[in-house]
Amino acid sequence: MATFELYRRSTIGMCLTETLDEMVSSGTLSPELAIQVLVQFDKSMTDALENQVKSKVNIKGHLHTYRFCDNVWTFILTDAQFKNEETTEQVGKVKIVACDSKLLSQSQ
Repeated sequence: MATFELYRRSTIGMCLTETLDEMVSSGTLSPELAIQVLVQFDKSMTDALENQVKSKVNIKGHLHTYRFCDNVWTFILTDAQFKNEETTEQVGKVKIVACDSKLLSQSQ
């Protein structure tokens, strides 16, 4: 299964990376095993988002910046509103990174 590494920049991904770095620095974990853990994290995040997340969210906001580079869209919205079936949330600024999932099946 091919994966994107962009989930490593999420809060949980950064915490995992920081923890693995500390473990490698202290000699508790080998660098090779730390890399294997990160690869598994990428696979698990991709699988969880693809197969376990069923809810949908509508997003409205003011488009501040957008970019398309290397088949990755990046949007920065201000005064964004996230709305699902149950709740509505206002966010001052949000960055959305979107990749085409069809690229994953092409690289396998």
